[in-house]
Amino acid sequence: MRYILSLITIIVFSNTVASQDDNHPLYAKDIQAQQKWVDSLYNDMSLEEKIGQLFMVQVFSNQDKATEKKIVKLIRDNHIGGLIYSKGGPVRQAKLNNLYQAISKTPLLIGMDAEWGLSMRLDSTYTFPWNMTLGAIRDNALIERAGYHIGEHCKRIGVHFNFAPVVDINTNPKNPIIGNRSFGEDRENVTEKALAFMKGMQNAGVLANAKHFPGHGDTESDSHKTLPTINFDEKRIDSVELYPYRKLIDKGLSSVMVAHLNVPSLEPRSGFPSSLSKHIVTDILKDTLGFKGLIFTDALDMKGVADYIEKGIDGNSMSNMPKGGEIDLMAFMAGNDVMLMSENPQAAIQRFVDAYTDKTITEERLSHSVKKILMAKYKVGLHDYSPIGTSTLIEDLNRLKDDVLYEELLENAITVVRNKSELLPLRNLQTKKIAYVQLGDDDGSTFYNELQKYTKVHHVKAEKLDEMITKLQNYNTVIIGFHRANKHAWEKFEFTDRELVWLYEIARTNTVVLDVFTRPYALIDLKTVENIDGIVMSYQNSNIAQQKSAQVIFGAIPVKGTLPVSTGEYFKVHDGISYNALNSLSYGLPERVGMSSELLKRVDSIANYAVNNKMTPGIQLLIARKGKVIYNKNFGHHTYSKKQAVKFEDIYDVASLTKILATLPLVMELEEKGAVTLDTKLSKMLPEYTTSNKKNVTIKQMLSHYARLKPWIPFYVHTLDSVTKKPDPKYYRKKASPKFNIKVAENLYLRKDYPDSIQKIIKDSDLLSRLRYRYSDMPYYILKKYIEKYYKKPLDELVQDHFYQSLGANHTTYNPSIKFSDKNIIPTEIDDYYRYQKVHGYVHDMGAAMQNGVGGHAGVFSNANDVAKIMQMYLQKGYYGGKRYFNIETLDKFNTCYYCDDNNRRGIGFDKPQLGDDGPTCGCLSMTSFGHSGFTGTYAWADPEEEIVYIFLANRTYPKAGKNLLLRENIRTNIQEAIYEAIID
Repeated sequence: MRYILSLITIIVFSNTVASQDDNHPLYAKDIQAQQKWVDSLYNDMSLEEKIGQLFMVQVFSNQDKATEKKIVKLIRDNHIGGLIYSKGGPVRQAKLNNLYQAISKTPLLIGMDAEWGLSMRLDSTYTFPWNMTLGAIRDNALIERAGYHIGEHCKRIGVHFNFAPVVDINTNPKNPIIGNRSFGEDRENVTEKALAFMKGMQNAGVLANAKHFPGHGDTESDSHKTLPTINFDEKRIDSVELYPYRKLIDKGLSSVMVAHLNVPSLEPRSGFPSSLSKHIVTDILKDTLGFKGLIFTDALDMKGVADYIEKGIDGNSMSNMPKGGEIDLMAFMAGNDVMLMSENPQAAIQRFVDAYTDKTITEERLSHSVKKILMAKYKVGLHDYSPIGTSTLIEDLNRLKDDVLYEELLENAITVVRNKSELLPLRNLQTKKIAYVQLGDDDGSTFYNELQKYTKVHHVKAEKLDEMITKLQNYNTVIIGFHRANKHAWEKFEFTDRELVWLYEIARTNTVVLDVFTRPYALIDLKTVENIDGIVMSYQNSNIAQQKSAQVIFGAIPVKGTLPVSTGEYFKVHDGISYNALNSLSYGLPERVGMSSELLKRVDSIANYAVNNKMTPGIQLLIARKGKVIYNKNFGHHTYSKKQAVKFEDIYDVASLTKILATLPLVMELEEKGAVTLDTKLSKMLPEYTTSNKKNVTIKQMLSHYARLKPWIPFYVHTLDSVTKKPDPKYYRKKASPKFNIKVAENLYLRKDYPDSIQKIIKDSDLLSRLRYRYSDMPYYILKKYIEKYYKKPLDELVQDHFYQSLGANHTTYNPSIKFSDKNIIPTEIDDYYRYQKVHGYVHDMGAAMQNGVGGHAGVFSNANDVAKIMQMYLQKGYYGGKRYFNIETLDKFNTCYYCDDNNRRGIGFDKPQLGDDGPTCGCLSMTSFGHSGFTGTYAWADPEEEIVYIFLANRTYPKAGKNLLLRENIRTNIQEAIYEAIID
């Protein structure tokens, strides 16, 4: 009968409460079952067990066995209700957690300070950015996603309460304990961010904790060391500090942490900690703000509150009072539910038992807090507890989707606060000579490496300022990176006096972009910004922040962030200059553009297979989609000796890719100018062809390989001795002279008039017997002559001036040995038929070599990143980096197959997908796609429909050209197929 009456009471109570307060922050969806579980546990508990629930003890997961035994004793003998974890690793924490939960009669409530996620990254960066960084983001949906992801992490490791978000409105730049932990200084912005974070985390099943009540934002003291004072009147505190709490409570906030603060306007007792103040905790938080969730003290072992015992109440000595548990009892009587990190939990629990016995603590007061704690335990699933699995824990906490979100968060946070004369994003790269100067005490190499992906940037170093100023005279743009350590949110952020002097002096004599990789308060140190042309706030010095900031500077991604705080005289909260991207390549994760990192591992497998089976010594591979490079890797070595691994800055002889990287864009340019049309005949372009059998051949026919031209003429054979088969002295010398000045290899110079002979041989050569598709190099010899005649400049200078410099393709060149060290040039062959030496730094193609290394069909050296820029420019219909190189119509015109009906797949200069089963592609991409391949093993392809650019560079000709195993085993097209299989959206 008693059981039935109790059950009726529970049901009636639950239904009544539910109808009155459906938004109670601790109610589970099944309120009746929750209430039954809570009452059942509570009624079965002894007094000591009930009191034990009020205490949450700190645990370090890297603790020793002795400490572990102490925690076990607290759980078994003192029945503590919860643990808060710090330090150590996730697997150790999970194992400890399983141990402690197994020995606890009542499941333990687990908390953790994971304000910006769990620090599990190999590079010591946190899973997500600081709150200050998040405060710069306009899109609060991203903050909600961050909260959700952090909630998932916490849940996976067995954490039920995350002591986040920090809702302190940081209006004091000198605040030593909040700073980066705050979303900013504007109450609306802080509240919106905190709400989004809270919603995301609680939707993931982890309860949020807003801290530090009533507001820790405006103090210059560290509450870990003393008791900070908040000197504002009640009206100000109500309108600013309490504002976010009011909003979060209304939306279902689960818990609040009360700070250790001295707030004279809210608590008249001098130096009385807010965490012990009944007026602050009960009258304001619970009654005025109507908060019904769990209330935690801040750590009770902190020096600021502990010192209060020594000073006493109202100056009266407390030396005669029992110290063990006195603070805890005062905190409980003030209205707190959970005593966090008690200095002496055993003594505190006994002090509570004594207080209950003498009726200082009533049953009603005890049950109020304990039942709330039990309600929270039910809500997070502890009524159905199961141990934490550890076999995949590390993988589950280091998820790709977290990296994807981190990348997106940083892209949205980076803020431009000064942009004099619209210097940013940097354009007209052909006019820029850029230096990078590093300030600060942390590494900036990731930033520098990323800058170099866009154009040539030199890292200038000097021990003395005058030396630095002298060196910088050679540059017209200086990017200064101010890098402070990213290990935790409390690192130093200020400029040193020396750094400020260097900054001012460099800015006085140079165009300067200052990029700040630390908290925005660093800008307060700037006494003047007059000579600083651009200022970028990147907030953190993580690798991703450095990468994304470089991309912002060159306009590869748009800039969207706004300052979350004011930073002195020049920059105010919400300042931020926005600009759109310039359609340059950016760099990021595959999932950002609808591709799968996991599926792209097949690309690794195929590339490794090719290298391991000696189809080529090495490979550079790049894949971009939707303007973002999502895969850029190197495989193998320069040669099979394996002395030098392939690096990103290494350059390959791209062979016939030269046709579309050098000659074709110049032909397009001439066509747009009206100098030629696709139907212009050779006789009109070059008068000497008037009497040639090729006089009526048009540009369209030539570049479609549909002109009956010979595929290849071995010009070099005619210059070899008929007996020795070595270079004939009639044509070659070992030393340069005015007559022999064409360098075809080391110590081998061709007669200067031989290129004219090549042109004559081509002009006089026979046509093929019938018209059909036959790939030929001849058009590009002919067009080279016309282009150079038209512009009165050599081809290599033309492509640099018209395209490569402005594209930032600074690793793309003819005759690379002039500009680059042999250490960065991939050798192509050990020649035993013409030059009789290792071809290294010289073009592999013999015909191009005989034109001083500059052929219209071959001769260009480049790396994958540069080739991708040119292909991306084509993909974007002639636009790249803020500059229009060609009209849209021009690209469409040249990317058309005019002879498909004649079984000729080619466009104008561009290769196109096969019309049947066999051809240059995987057969799995669109017919609007285009590209080219090269004899040395190179391949470049672009697909407008899927917005994919694919670059494959190799030196399969080393040491011998011989059998083309890359082609025979379809390595390049198998990789292309794998790329398309990796598309998930």
